[in-house]
Amino acid sequence: MSVKAFKLVSAVEREMLMGDKNYMNIECIECCGKNLYIGTNDCFIYHFLLDEKISTAGKITFAATKQLHKYLGLKKPVSELKAASALTRLLVLCDNTITLVNMMNLEPVPTGARIKGAVTFAVNENPVSGDPFCVEVCIISVKRRTIQMFMVFEDRVQIVKEVFTPEQPCAVAVDGYYLCLALTTQYIILNYNTGVSQDLFPYCSEEKRPIVKRIGRQEFLLAGPGGLGMFATVDGISQRAPVHWSENVIGAALCFPYVVALDDEFITVHSMLDQQQKQTLPFKEGHILQDFEGKVIVATNKGVYILVPLPLEKQIQDLLASHRVEEALVLAKGARRNIPKEKFQVMYKRILQQAGFIQFAQLQFLEAKELFR
Repeated sequence: MSVKAFKLVSAVEREMLMGDKNYMNIECIECCGKNLYIGTNDCFIYHFLLDEKISTAGKITFAATKQLHKYLGLKKPVSELKAASALTRLLVLCDNTITLVNMMNLEPVPTGARIKGAVTFAVNENPVSGDPFCVEVCIISVKRRTIQMFMVFEDRVQIVKEVFTPEQPCAVAVDGYYLCLALTTQYIILNYNTGVSQDLFPYCSEEKRPIVKRIGRQEFLLAGPGGLGMFATVDGISQRAPVHWSENVIGAALCFPYVVALDDEFITVHSMLDQQQKQTLPFKEGHILQDFEGKVIVATNKGVYILVPLPLEKQIQDLLASHRVEEALVLAKGARRNIPKEKFQVMYKRILQQAGFIQFAQLQFLEAKELFR
């Protein structure tokens, strides 16, 4: 049975981005605060400001205002964008080179600092250097079976470490000294400081696109065999049960307490609290799904959309209204980390009371008694 956890809202319409340029496709997106950046297949970066508007009826819409666009001068797609807001820099991967550009005017840094020979890259959100004016970046190198760690400053880059892997890596996520890697036939955790690695589980990257995503301190979400979304810690264990995805998941994102996944036809929403599928949204031609500071964004080749979460209290009340007491209580307990303590206690008492009356009306007197107590 479904829960209305998210609403899909358009953020950037096709005409606003490309006008009559039908050949233009969205390759990658990055969102930092109100700044939305879009990289395209014809080597442009577009910068929009996103304004969230709430009507008196509580309906959320987004107004995107185009700031500027910049041609990078190559006949190659812009394949990845990552914002380093502390440095006011945007890291741009195009033609196997990461260039540093200014977040506001999209001009390359005057020193010309860049990282060459990168297939893909990830930013360490749990950095080890302790320098607030430096971003740690891990790249999968064009050199066979090689990972490189860099420190990126405002106008220079510095290589820190080069690590060799047992097979060719094709996707990476970083947490502290730990790398979670999708290799050709399996996922592994690798400590780049000590060189110690740990196998997680087999996976054939040639048959399906691997997904490796850091979801919190020392924890990753991976696309496992048999259409499972698997959780793994840096110790190589799973502290949560897997979620059941479809076989052809393209992307995944986290918006606690939900894991959101994208495939060819749908966006699916699973709860991390009870692993149940809670919502399915039809969405054709989607090829990007990412979360940025709690904002979940999906994109087709031609447009950008935001998945707006409904307030948890509203979701809990909807579940109680459908007499789904167990699910409501699980979600209410899970909401504890998102709601201030005093407010949570008042809310939780009220929910227990409502749940007790529902059980009582269904003649489940023992359960009702426990809830009232």
